[in-house]
Amino acid sequence: MDAGKRIGNFVKDNLVLVTIMILVLVTAVLEPKFLTIANMGNLMNQFGPLSFVALGMTLAIIGGFIDLSVAGIVSLSAVFTLSMIDVLGQFGALLAGLLAGALLGLINAGVVVSCGALTQAKALFITYGLSAVFSASALLYTDGATQHMSHLENRTDLFQAIGSGRMGFVPVSFLLFVVIMALLHLFLIRTQTGREICLGGANITAAQLAGIPVKRRIALVFTLSGVLSAFGAIVLFSRITTASPLLGANYETNAILAVVVGGTSLSGGRGSVIRTMLGVMLVILLSNCLNLLGVSTYLQSVLKGAVLIIAIWIDRRRVK
Repeated sequence: MDAGKRIGNFVKDNLVLVTIMILVLVTAVLEPKFLTIANMGNLMNQFGPLSFVALGMTLAIIGGFIDLSVAGIVSLSAVFTLSMIDVLGQFGALLAGLLAGALLGLINAGVVVSCGALTQAKALFITYGLSAVFSASALLYTDGATQHMSHLENRTDLFQAIGSGRMGFVPVSFLLFVVIMALLHLFLIRTQTGREICLGGANITAAQLAGIPVKRRIALVFTLSGVLSAFGAIVLFSRITTASPLLGANYETNAILAVVVGGTSLSGGRGSVIRTMLGVMLVILLSNCLNLLGVSTYLQSVLKGAVLIIAIWIDRRRVK
């Protein structure tokens, strides 16, 4: 095989990585501040919230669904967790927030299964409706007010460590993301349950005929997605020190963008949390680079939408 064909195959198999390399190179030439240690630390800090939500979305899409409720889960779990710090203390509030995310994910699964919405298209509208319910619940819970960590009486150093702590110049939230990503990767490829989730996402009828407890796997997928979304919410409000009942707005779009760009198939059954990390990196890099270059936020939204459309088009061609 000649060099040209080998290069072409490498680009085809690693399109996201090549795009990241080109984006970094172009931005570094146009804006010298891009490669500074401060900006690299800032980029890793931005990984936290989106990366956890994207990991949960990866599991949902591999399992054959798309979880649009993550925006509402982020909002509701954020305001609930922050409000529990004075009531339960730091560790109690952290645990309560994660349990709340698990419960909201389990509610998702319960509604999806009870409605017989075992296809992606049907579940899409249900999770969209539940996102509206969760977001409205966050507004009712706080009476529409933004909560502030500075107004709390209890200590918040645990949350400060999660949101802004560093080991060297590497944020703690980024290290937590890497650990959880590695565990999920091993779960999907090394455990029977992980393989059953992949099979159910690829062909739910075949999974049922093979004796796989499909409904229990759906419950597990949505529960994990809820927990990871809640963790992303905790990282986010810990970093910005406030929790708004609208905190999760647009997180479902960015999470889907990161997952699909990373190469996880929208058809279900195939994907990788490792590649999702590359997708998250591309989404964050794109925003960071465009901000440094002074591109308006409106045009950034247009470009992100275009990237998502292209990624879906590539996914469809790959499936065919």
